[in-house]
Amino acid sequence: MIGQYEALSGTELPFVRRSLIMQRLAETGVVRTQDLSEELHVSVETVRRDLAALEKDGALERVHGGAASAGQRLSEEPSYLDRSQLGESAKSRIGVAAAAMVRDGATVFIDVGTTALSVARALPAAFRGIVATNFLPAAAELASRPNVDVLVSGGRVRSGDMAMAGQHAIDLFKGLRADVAFLGSGGVHPASGLTDFYLDEVEVRRVMMRNSAQSWVLADSTKFNLIAPYHVADWPALSGLITDQEPPAAMRSAVVQAKAKVVVAG
Repeated sequence: MIGQYEALSGTELPFVRRSLIMQRLAETGVVRTQDLSEELHVSVETVRRDLAALEKDGALERVHGGAASAGQRLSEEPSYLDRSQLGESAKSRIGVAAAAMVRDGATVFIDVGTTALSVARALPAAFRGIVATNFLPAAAELASRPNVDVLVSGGRVRSGDMAMAGQHAIDLFKGLRADVAFLGSGGVHPASGLTDFYLDEVEVRRVMMRNSAQSWVLADSTKFNLIAPYHVADWPALSGLITDQEPPAAMRSAVVQAKAKVVVAG
């Protein structure tokens, strides 16, 4: 504990302070600069220097007012085939929970990804409404339903996933107003929020978010604490997270503090 460290050397020593900061981070996932300043009996500026040094070493990530546990950074997404064969039960439950939010007659945006496809599959057979998507598998899933008006964006098609992006895709979503958008995810993290692997698909998601009354992130538990290369949105810009397992405490805290919601499916 802190008193034991102080008895030996005092928290004026940087390595002692930084060890204690990492201890607190391991316990809670997120730490506040002001709380650390009071606990360690040092200035806020000293804590900020410690956090900067720890971030440089890759031990944590600084966020507004403090720091969060460093997420695992990924540079490349697994293939669509690999992702489609993993976690089918979890994705199905997420899809059912998301579809339950859709009222009859709604306009829905469905984004790219294997979990987003589960939402299309879970929409009730009797659903009447409009579904706009930049994801060809989702469009194909709904195309035979007589009561669903399926709108498919144009744009460049990414091989494997059959996802569309670019100006044509952006233009479709700019011209629509949706009740709810269901967003795919490359990773979700307490501090970094929603991230993705493909830069040209980031702006498509942002337009979906701007033109939808609600925007929900779809992420199974394998996406927790992962950070893909491109930032899409922070938690305050989102309605919440739909997932298959209770998220880590730091994740739930970040979402709730942003006045968003966590929905655990099933």
